[in-house]
Amino acid sequence: MQDITTQSMAETTQETLNEILDRQRRAYLAEGVVTNATRIDRLERAVNLLKKHEGRLVEAMTADFGHRSEHQSLFTDIASCIGPLRHAQKHLAQWRKSEKRKAGPFPLNLLGAKARVDYQPLGVVGVISPWNFPVNLTFTPLAGILAAGNRCMIKPSEYTPATSEAMAQAIAESFSEEEIAVVIGGPQTGADFSGLAFDHLLFTGATGVAKHVMRAASENLVPVTLELGGKSPVVVGRSADISKTADAIIAGKMMNAGQICLAPDYVYVPKERLRDFVDASEKSVAKMFPTLLDNADYTSVINQRHFDRINGYVEQAREHGVEVVEINPANEDFGQQPHNKIAPTLVINPADDLDVMKEEIFGPVMPVKSYDELDETLDYINQNPRPLGLYYFGSDAKEENRVLTQTTSGGVTVNDVVMHVAQEDLPFGGVGPSGMGSYHGEDGFKTFSHAKAVFTQTKLNIAEMAGLRPPYGEKLLKAVRMQMR
Repeated sequence: MQDITTQSMAETTQETLNEILDRQRRAYLAEGVVTNATRIDRLERAVNLLKKHEGRLVEAMTADFGHRSEHQSLFTDIASCIGPLRHAQKHLAQWRKSEKRKAGPFPLNLLGAKARVDYQPLGVVGVISPWNFPVNLTFTPLAGILAAGNRCMIKPSEYTPATSEAMAQAIAESFSEEEIAVVIGGPQTGADFSGLAFDHLLFTGATGVAKHVMRAASENLVPVTLELGGKSPVVVGRSADISKTADAIIAGKMMNAGQICLAPDYVYVPKERLRDFVDASEKSVAKMFPTLLDNADYTSVINQRHFDRINGYVEQAREHGVEVVEINPANEDFGQQPHNKIAPTLVINPADDLDVMKEEIFGPVMPVKSYDELDETLDYINQNPRPLGLYYFGSDAKEENRVLTQTTSGGVTVNDVVMHVAQEDLPFGGVGPSGMGSYHGEDGFKTFSHAKAVFTQTKLNIAEMAGLRPPYGEKLLKAVRMQMR
């Protein structure tokens, strides 16, 4: 995920941060066992505040982006949060059940000894949420955090100040500061927040910033979950339906103007189908966005610096003689606009050393590379940092298996893009430079829980009966030989 220019925002002091953390930890310890009823109530309050404040939150996101599709905001940042919260409510009782494990080794497993895993709240979880889906990536983690019985401190992005303030006020109406606290601030607050002695820290954002977050968290040995990004590739097989493939890729790439950590970042297409794919992409854009500048469904780039950065990638490609296809169905003048909109743009067969192929684009620009043999695409993907997502289009089962087994990525969607993130029964997270750890659904509940091992010995003194306590003798040797079989 890309980082952008810092906005001006008052900082929250280190002293205040520590005071909130201390109050939350004391409240957690005083509460004792966090009942299912309490957890379900907290999840319900989160759902209700989203419903109550949906209008204000949508307006705030529009203000922060300059223009953002209201339908998209309702879908991606309001409704998409309620689903995970409801899912957690529904499955909470099952997730909380102790997991029976096999007791052993011999002879400790004799005469009714038992082993199990209990899932216990961690305590206080910190969340640093990003600007691109500011509500979704704040509330979706809360499903696992609250279901696991934790308290939470949230540091939302300073790049979406209106949304951050709206969330802070909405949460304060429904939760005490000892349950969930939102702290507002800029880079210094973010740095101080990263160094707090949380029981777990979730960061969503840029890989470069994640290194600082992880370094700060390490001072207190705080475990971290990092959801980052990178260049998520698309492999289009020869068996793919080009028209349907282009529709899916364009829909995913143009959502939020490409400002998605899972957005398809570059596409590999068979050489003989390259022009077909370009033509199909132009038709897809025209179908979904017949106009762009005044189209309520087409979102702006977040700010001027981000806008300039993305356009800089395209200009660099042009300067190097690369074919650039700007898809502008109504031939609108993008030099005259009140917002930072960029027309969907394809960059055809750029060299690998250009910025458009080296940097995460995080915008509505997409390189399209042609290939002769599948090995070329797999070699390229594997020679580069492991991505958060990978996408394959085609009906060739053997080829699909090759792509999935010979590459490593955080997750995969087949014959579509992005959609694996919407599956609550699948873990969501990256691998290597695209992230660390995962959450969503039961995996989120377990990420934000401590898996406590519990062994219950029988009333009989098995250790003494088996000769496992001094003075040692033949009984111990017999037990040792049993283990060494």
